[in-house]
Amino acid sequence: MTKRVLVTGALLAAIFVAGQAAAQQQPQAQPVQPAQPAQPAQPQKPMTAQEMKAAFAEKFKSADTDSDGKLTRQEAEAGMPEVAKNFDKIDRKKTGYVTQKQVGSYAVAKAKQRKTAQDPSSLN
Repeated sequence: MTKRVLVTGALLAAIFVAGQAAAQQQPQAQPVQPAQPAQPAQPQKPMTAQEMKAAFAEKFKSADTDSDGKLTRQEAEAGMPEVAKNFDKIDRKKTGYVTQKQVGSYAVAKAKQRKTAQDPSSLN
C-alpha cells in the first residue's frame, strides 16, 4: 500500500509539474478592457483664405532670419523646405532670393495646375 501511495503521489506531482510548465508556455490572456466611450470628433474648421495668408506670412517672416523681406536659398532650406525644393522655379529672375509675392504666385499657379489635372473641364 505504501508503494501505491508513493506512485500515486509521484504521478500527481508529475501532472502538477507538467501543468505548470504548460501554463507558463501559453501566453496569458489579457483581461478585456471595457470599451471607453468614444469622444465626439470635433470637426476641424478649415482655415479661411485670410487665415492661410496670415499663417504663410508668419512662416515666411520667421524663415527670413535677416528680416530683409526676402528668402535666400539657405533661409528657405532652414525655415521653408517646400520653398527650398522649388527655389529655382520660384526665383525666375535668378536673383538668389525669393519674396513673399513670388512664393505666393508660384503656389497659386501650382494649385491651378492641380485643379486642372483633377478636372480638365475647369479650363472652360
